[in-house]
Amino acid sequence: MKRNLLIFISLFVSLMAVEAKVVLPQLFQSGMVLQRDKPIPLWGKADPQEKVVVRWQKRAYSVVADASGRWRVDLPKTKAGGPYTLQVGDELLTDVLVGDVWLCSGQSNVDVTIERVYPRYTDEIDHFGNDKVRLFRVQNEMSTHGVKDDIRPTSINWKPLNKQNAWLFSALGSFLGKLKQEKSGVPQGIIVNSWGGTPIEAWISKDSLLRDYPMQVAKTELYDNPDFIAAQQKANQQASNRWSALLDEQDPGLQQHFTSLEYDDSSWETVDQYSMEWAKSNRRGIVGSIWLRQHVHIDKAHAGKPARLLLGTLFDHDITYLNGQKIGETHYQYPPRRYDIPEGLLREGDNVITVRFINKYGIVHFIKDKPYMLCFGNDRLSQNPMPKDVIPLSQQWKHHAGAVMPSCPSGDVNLQNMATTLYNAVVYPLAPYAISGVVWYQGESNSGNPEPYADLLGKLMGCWRSLWNEPTLPFCIVQLANYMTPEDQPAYKNWTRLREQQRLAADRDPYAVAVDIFDLGEYNDIHPLRKKEVAERVSRCLDGIK
Repeated sequence: MKRNLLIFISLFVSLMAVEAKVVLPQLFQSGMVLQRDKPIPLWGKADPQEKVVVRWQKRAYSVVADASGRWRVDLPKTKAGGPYTLQVGDELLTDVLVGDVWLCSGQSNVDVTIERVYPRYTDEIDHFGNDKVRLFRVQNEMSTHGVKDDIRPTSINWKPLNKQNAWLFSALGSFLGKLKQEKSGVPQGIIVNSWGGTPIEAWISKDSLLRDYPMQVAKTELYDNPDFIAAQQKANQQASNRWSALLDEQDPGLQQHFTSLEYDDSSWETVDQYSMEWAKSNRRGIVGSIWLRQHVHIDKAHAGKPARLLLGTLFDHDITYLNGQKIGETHYQYPPRRYDIPEGLLREGDNVITVRFINKYGIVHFIKDKPYMLCFGNDRLSQNPMPKDVIPLSQQWKHHAGAVMPSCPSGDVNLQNMATTLYNAVVYPLAPYAISGVVWYQGESNSGNPEPYADLLGKLMGCWRSLWNEPTLPFCIVQLANYMTPEDQPAYKNWTRLREQQRLAADRDPYAVAVDIFDLGEYNDIHPLRKKEVAERVSRCLDGIK
């Protein structure tokens, strides 16, 4: 009887051990890159007091989870190489490389994707293919309620570099990984953790801000109320939906079918796309909708062919039609309008492009010195299609008023722009994953008040180094590129002042370097496309401080 009881207890304990689940953070997945020549922290969760066994490089390492189920093992320094396997409990991670890992963070110029810059680097991107470069995209999340244990799952989870995987990944990160791998021969891991429009304060810890910026911390705490946030967001969405519904009800263009090829626009006013007077009322921008139409003659050789319409960059929201069929829509000002025209839609003779602008603030306008044309042929996706396959658009458009609306009520809550919220949700959970260095490309959203930036950047570097427990962690600070209309006389603009703050922060820190990309900017685009050249300079910067 006793023997049977002992067997039962032994089997029960064994089954419990099998069922106990070891949970790894999202960063630890098959295909990952581990940092070479540094101890490799590995951590996770398990049942309290559970023994966790890690097998790596033909050796086993064991640790017992604490009372809360947390555990950590530091694997020894490892030379570059792979692919290897890493087993943690019952979970087997395969295709693991050891090389250099870079964390690229900041705002929208880090976000700019390979898809966005593709026309500039068409041939190179078409031939992307390097299995030794792995891409990881941290999903956007914020927290007003302190730090989180882990990041959200992501679909770009240590994917090898190729055109498909990089298409919606950071162009800067993609080119940086490719350049570093080709130069060093060592596997490269690129972690992109960025969010467009966010200020530096969102990326800094509470402890680092509390003494000198207490009101920013207090504001975040004010919004630490999920019910309040949900009510604000719901009200804002309802207001936006109601505004849009009223706009559509009152817009004559929808009732009278302004998009139709057959619609007679002969009585419409002809306007120049750059004059902007047609977009104003009493010297102020028209809130609501505005309609523009342009007739384009297509010859027999191009009729029925697939094409791409380039509408430069527009302010703000546009819905664009060709011969009555919607071919594209962009909801805000920054993305280039590149709208693909399907085969069979263009006909010989007269065709009409119709643009419906929807504007909640500001003045509708076309951005100067951007491409406005129809492109045909195999080169239509590139930056320089053959002249014989290009039909330039006219600057002259037919214009008709749409619906004039009151301002749209807005109580939107942008938690990602508040102090500490991104540090809590998407920085803290990454540590202590071993990395080689940080690329910080941010500042546009702090240009309204540039003076504190050097201090804030110093705080950011300090709290990240403390989090990783690496006092000498290298930072490559990408300075703001040139932007805005050139002037005859020197102007001490805020962007210039912020650029100087970036330089000061780097000069004060022995493990940081500022990268000057002033000449890579575009006066008419806050998101300049020459991201490969930025990556080249960043790569040289990292070589100099590693």
